[in-house]
Amino acid sequence: MKIFYIYYSLTTVGGADRVIVEKANYLAENGHEVAIVTTSQNGREPFFPLSPKARMISIDIDFDRQYRYNTVLRACVYFIYMRRYKRALTRLLCEEKPDIVITTLGRDMEFLTSIRDGSVKIGESHVAKEYSRNFHLLEQRGGIYKYVARHWRRKQEKAVSRLAALVLLTGHDAASWQGTARTYVIPNSLPFYPGQSSACENKNVMCVGRLNEQKGYEYMIEAWESVSKRHPDWTLNVYGEGEDEGRLREIIAGKGLERSFVIHKPTKNIMEKYLESSIYAMSSRFEGFGMVLIEAMACGVPCVSFDCPYGPADVIKDGEDGFIVRYLDCKELADKICFLIENEETRKLMGRKARENIRRYSRETVMGKWTELFEKVLKSV
Repeated sequence: MKIFYIYYSLTTVGGADRVIVEKANYLAENGHEVAIVTTSQNGREPFFPLSPKARMISIDIDFDRQYRYNTVLRACVYFIYMRRYKRALTRLLCEEKPDIVITTLGRDMEFLTSIRDGSVKIGESHVAKEYSRNFHLLEQRGGIYKYVARHWRRKQEKAVSRLAALVLLTGHDAASWQGTARTYVIPNSLPFYPGQSSACENKNVMCVGRLNEQKGYEYMIEAWESVSKRHPDWTLNVYGEGEDEGRLREIIAGKGLERSFVIHKPTKNIMEKYLESSIYAMSSRFEGFGMVLIEAMACGVPCVSFDCPYGPADVIKDGEDGFIVRYLDCKELADKICFLIENEETRKLMGRKARENIRRYSRETVMGKWTELFEKVLKSV
């Protein structure tokens, strides 16, 4: 099959970037013709290496430029860029004639299903419906922004209804789309499964993710303040960067946690960091799935996470290979982290169970579900 993915850019350390590259690589290595079409790569190399058998096609309409202007001018620039984008993507798909085009529900959804290139259009969402394209941030601003967000949500739902299939990462998220689209649940797969496992003996807790509103690091700081008082010899290592870094560092400094709550730059050797850790903690407001959880568990690290929408409750078997705590409950988050710190044998046992249980997300199992879906939608054309 000839399969095209449409994505913003492959320049961040985000879970969606990793997942898309992993799937493209797998499909390309297994005989399919695969390309990832980006709009804002702008000559930069992908953070995660792409197989030589897969292509990256850059349209390069740099949408980030719109943010240089005031609201009125920005709207004009946006519509100019969207016209360029539609023309360029239409030309590309009509020339290349892929069998399947996969969208991540980005800007292309405004026109993708109207392109008559003969391909079957499939959507895949990497975030829960409520938080798609950050519409919730507009709604939180209130006033006219709330109505603008509702307008864009309706447009998105209408566009999604025209897709041949919409793939979600969890059953909870699929339920939120019920009645709008033909939904299928396919989780993310393990990007690695190392031959060794963490000994769960180092006094390190770990957290990975972009430093932004989604990841809820202010809750992690609040929880860690309590943990650090009880266990000052333990360290929380955070790997990530983002727009909230300055604000978060100020909060950390204000609480005197600079030595035990350490923010590191993203690393390509993330597996080594998991193996050096004994606990993984997550304080996200929302997730599409929680890729970092299955990565940590593959390395034999037990996880503690808020029961956020959606993903953690699907991945962690509460009390067996980690803990699910009440949503945004910083005290319970701190207490469960402390429980694992204080109970070494239980921590190690949970780590072993995590590594065993997470095999259900093997690449072969998950990609087999994708291949079945591709064959099904092509037969229905």
